[in-house]
Amino acid sequence: MKPTQSIFVAWHTEQPSPRWGPVGRVDSIDTGSRERSYRFFYTNGAKTLEGFRPFDGMEDLDEVYHSDSLFPMLVNRLLPKSRPEYKDFLRWNDFDPADPPEPLLLLQRSEGIKKTDSIEVFPCPVPTNQGEYLNFFFVHGIRFHLNKPETAEAVSQLHAGDRLNLRCEPENSVDPFAVAVDCGNVPIGYAPRYLARDFSRLMKDCPSDTVKLFVQRVNPEAPFQQRLLCRMQACWPANFTPCSGPEFESIPKLELV
Repeated sequence: MKPTQSIFVAWHTEQPSPRWGPVGRVDSIDTGSRERSYRFFYTNGAKTLEGFRPFDGMEDLDEVYHSDSLFPMLVNRLLPKSRPEYKDFLRWNDFDPADPPEPLLLLQRSEGIKKTDSIEVFPCPVPTNQGEYLNFFFVHGIRFHLNKPETAEAVSQLHAGDRLNLRCEPENSVDPFAVAVDCGNVPIGYAPRYLARDFSRLMKDCPSDTVKLFVQRVNPEAPFQQRLLCRMQACWPANFTPCSGPEFESIPKLELV
């Protein structure tokens, strides 16, 4: 059946050296009723990313796993509805608490990051109805920049709709594909690693006036990883295919839509 929502599962580690990559994909399947089903399968990144080990209960890299409910490893990445800050959590991700999104949509936006492990999740962008690129992301690494007075001052003055700048850092010793996010001339953080290469391509191939980065939402009371939500808009270049490397390809043989 045709997936209605999908996310990639990535694994990362900083020891003994930084390594990151996609290792699996989760699809939400429309069964034709009010209920949904889910499937998980590993991608080639699970075989090539040094140090990765299969997830508990999903040890077979060649298997396609099915479930009538969201897989536990993903449920644990969503704030429980019973938590008093749950409505705030939805607002931080720019969703209406009165009309909460489907779980995979919320995971796409929140990235499902936990301090206790090395997993994060992300969507693969698709063109809008107008054939353009549109994506939302939280600025990464902002906690380290906020220690600087000029950065703290710049972030405190931001409002929804304000323009931000993207800047490639090919000489970055940790990640030569890193893309910095600046407020004017003040560095405030980075685009997520899973978007950096795509952003570099868009900044190169799109007319400069079509590549725009806006503040979508500022959350001064949120954890650092959800402090600043941005909206990226750009053209969709010819032959541009995000999430297309071999590490994204499925290990099991199945038809993906």
